[in-house]
Amino acid sequence: MSKREIYEEKAEQLIAPILEENHFELADMEYIKEAGNWYLRAYIDKEGGITIDDCELVSRAFSDLLDQEDFIEDSYILEVSSPGLLRPLKKDRDFQRKLGERIEIKTFAAVDGKKEFEGVLRSFEKDSITVETDDGEKVFQRNALALVRPYVEF
Repeated sequence: MSKREIYEEKAEQLIAPILEENHFELADMEYIKEAGNWYLRAYIDKEGGITIDDCELVSRAFSDLLDQEDFIEDSYILEVSSPGLLRPLKKDRDFQRKLGERIEIKTFAAVDGKKEFEGVLRSFEKDSITVETDDGEKVFQRNALALVRPYVEF
């Protein structure tokens, strides 16, 4: 396990009771370096959406726990936010929530000469998703997917 994965896993364990107490869910946790700074980001969600006050409540409680546990060696910036409208689908519960809805897919390598697809999510398994595209039903291996997110027409 990499340092990043260890930090993310420990952070998920720490934040879980805070989220459970407030009826929130963890959409994603990431420990990432951007522009020379390390960030620990918690993306939280709830039925009806997350407010700034929700983020502040979780951030304060989570920050206190992180200070107590002090398991991250680097200096980092803590961010707690909503995953947003175009939240990537990563976990099984994300795919479950979007069954029957239109999604956008980007693959690492070309499939039938394309890397971008859109269609209706029909099913998902541990290792694959099935999407009904304009060209018919396609099965994508989950480890071949660079990005899966809700399709939003602007």
